[in-house]
Amino acid sequence: MLIRVAHSPDSDDAFMFYPMVKGLIDTYGFDIEHILTDIETLNKEAFKGTYELSAISFHAYPYVADKYLVLPSGGSVGEGYGPMVVTKEPVSSIKGKKIGIPGELTTAYLALRLFEGDFEPVFMAFDKILDEVEKGSIDAGLIIHEGQITYKDRGLHKFVDLGEYWKEKYNLPLPLGCNVVRKDLGYGVIKKLEKLMRESIEKALSIKQEALNYAINYARELENNMQKTNTFVSMYVNQRTVDYGEDGKEAIRLLYKLGKEKGIIKADIPDIIFTDEL
Repeated sequence: MLIRVAHSPDSDDAFMFYPMVKGLIDTYGFDIEHILTDIETLNKEAFKGTYELSAISFHAYPYVADKYLVLPSGGSVGEGYGPMVVTKEPVSSIKGKKIGIPGELTTAYLALRLFEGDFEPVFMAFDKILDEVEKGSIDAGLIIHEGQITYKDRGLHKFVDLGEYWKEKYNLPLPLGCNVVRKDLGYGVIKKLEKLMRESIEKALSIKQEALNYAINYARELENNMQKTNTFVSMYVNQRTVDYGEDGKEAIRLLYKLGKEKGIIKADIPDIIFTDEL
């Protein structure tokens, strides 16, 4: 059975999928095809139910909950860190400012809207945001992926780390991305894929250096630097990626509750979100 697994071409996703890609674990008879594309494209493809298993933003999930369930493994969670707003020069406020955003359905955008509702979003490719901040075409940039490490190298300034803000305000991690599986695959296939995802992450963590040697090929802007790659991968592939934990699931539901109350999330929030709740 063909299972198309779609995820971002970045180092943390490459790391966790490495054992699956290279056949280092049992794939339970599935023929795995990997699709690599940016997260906002994956969010939009999920509306169509394109891929059997896909990485998407938690912000996008309520809109595709009729088609997908969230796997309990494979999430990107910030433990007191996460997407950042950066500027060319230090500022005291971003109210009313023009801010580069890596996609309307990204969780980074949802978290920023919860932090500050008054700004002008300028949607653009995530890997163009730091360039536009440097050029001054936007007042600030909301950065995700490896930009969270490299912005200092460009002499830019952090205004807020949304994961840090979330931790201080709610004493919870900030859930950002998840891996979802299509409901129409049926209970048996879903449960096998749930196991496969967990085993791929656990295997990657158990052979960390080998998996990092693979992941560094996808470490945009990290200049083939193993130390920086390890730092970034360790931020987003860890025990929290193996399992969200109860506080992680609590954080997800809080994110949805606040997003719904503020009118940012227009879709209904489903009662059952995770495959392990079936």
